[in-house]
Amino acid sequence: MRFTLLTGLAMLAPLASGLGADTVPPSRPNIIIMMADDMGWSDLGCFGSEIATPNLDSLAKEGLRFTQFYNTARCCPTRASLLTGVYPHQAGIGHMMEDKVSDGYRGELSANTQTIPEALKPAGYHSYMAGKWHVTKKVNPEGDSDKANWPLQRGFEKFYGTIHGAGSFYDPNTLVRNDQFISPYADPEYKPETYYYTDAIADHASRFVKEHGASKTSDPFFLYVAFTAPHWPLHAKEADVAKYRGKYDAGYDVIRNARWQKMKELGLVDPRWDLAVAGGPRWDQVKDRAFQARCMEVYAAMVDSLDQGVGRLIASLKESGQWENTLIFFLQDNGGCAEDMGRKGPFKARADGPTLPTMTPETLQTKMIPEQTRDGFPVRQGYGILPGGPDTYHAYGEAWANVSNTPFREYKHWVHEGGISTPLLAHWPAGIAKTRQNQLESQPGHLVDLKATCMDLAGTGNYSLRPGEPAPQGVSLRPAFAGQDLQRKAPIFFEHEGNRAVRDGQWKLVAKGPGGEWELYDMAADRTEQHNLIEKEKDRANAMIRQWETWAEQTQVLPWPWQPAYEKVAR
Repeated sequence: MRFTLLTGLAMLAPLASGLGADTVPPSRPNIIIMMADDMGWSDLGCFGSEIATPNLDSLAKEGLRFTQFYNTARCCPTRASLLTGVYPHQAGIGHMMEDKVSDGYRGELSANTQTIPEALKPAGYHSYMAGKWHVTKKVNPEGDSDKANWPLQRGFEKFYGTIHGAGSFYDPNTLVRNDQFISPYADPEYKPETYYYTDAIADHASRFVKEHGASKTSDPFFLYVAFTAPHWPLHAKEADVAKYRGKYDAGYDVIRNARWQKMKELGLVDPRWDLAVAGGPRWDQVKDRAFQARCMEVYAAMVDSLDQGVGRLIASLKESGQWENTLIFFLQDNGGCAEDMGRKGPFKARADGPTLPTMTPETLQTKMIPEQTRDGFPVRQGYGILPGGPDTYHAYGEAWANVSNTPFREYKHWVHEGGISTPLLAHWPAGIAKTRQNQLESQPGHLVDLKATCMDLAGTGNYSLRPGEPAPQGVSLRPAFAGQDLQRKAPIFFEHEGNRAVRDGQWKLVAKGPGGEWELYDMAADRTEQHNLIEKEKDRANAMIRQWETWAEQTQVLPWPWQPAYEKVAR
């Protein structure tokens, strides 16, 4: 049934399949949600990449791959939506971590919403988290900080990770164990030979799994693993980078075309689609190919390291006897990132020795982009500085982001497919039908469905909304585990920085920027968004525009803080 104004665009998309159950089923699974940061749709081996991701590929082979799953196009709105099961504006984080004096844009996770661990607690779940939080602006490492929106205050029992949104992988800022800031180099509980944040996240996730298993409790657990890889800065261990040395010397087009061909072989794309027009310079226009190739080598190494961490987590589940009845989801918070972080300005050589006085751990904790390494070397940025080490801080640029997002248009920030499309892997030996293993699931889904699925499987019949809490927006994904219809009654909506979209069945309405004109695409025939049909489908477009406007008014998207004037273009 099409969701229209007459059927109540009033935000009551019901949770499907079992949310109203009166009893908790004995088979309620452990649930793990793993998320990568700033990774494109084609960066996993099982989605077309040349990067080695054998552990994630194994989850896909033994589980289910959702091929039309969506995020919100940006890091903290995605986290807010994932945690609460509502659209990010309803959770107070329609943009980033600034208060823009509008309830949809407070930059702080709303106290009215319930996170997944808060909602699962009445069902007996224990909840743990490792990784990036990034749903509060209350971060003050040098003094008292308001921790009301920190992980332990929002339902988690144990936490190891960062409160801030980005930082050095060798010396992450705002690193916290439970409720206390810590230094990675003065932590009595975790002393690796070489500190690397991706490893630390995976190791603590594995530790939580083992500790839960050793507790002998019959209660299930929920684990949220929020990797920061491969978000800038491009930091990777040289042993991992070495695997990819020379791999990208042929340039952007060669790698992108190879991914496109592999995607066709895997059945991920319709060969009739047109590959989206490439963004960024051509390889023959590149001034410093060694620098550009090195950027992608380090990026690939970061993804590779993440996958190794997933392998350790899988091993911990198997060793502790918790593998069969654990549902694992893996997804990404937005598309590939075309930002130019650290890529402008002249080359600056590394000094032969330390040139700055050693900074205190407290001072280093305050810097997303640190001025120096812990041993006194200045952190360098600029075109031509080979990334990877702790004294560098770069992104990989638009052209490689375009490769990551093969075959789609646009990037992180935008709500064309390159910004909002994520693979979703689902693996659950005891709960996904054998006939569904290694299958592709093309029904559209969204972050809001993850909380709905968790609650469905937990049997949380006693779930009640807080005063002022928006109704859940998702549907449970459980029917897809058996090859059934998700029964989605509402379209899926998007807005970020004025970029906006509606996905309703096979149709997608989308626009760039607050004043950009609407475009209309048939996703079945043209998911790469190359053939705008708005002039041919004016009635459909106008109906979808009205749907988006009604949704935007009811979910705190409008009024925008910057009050743009957008156009209704189907005239």
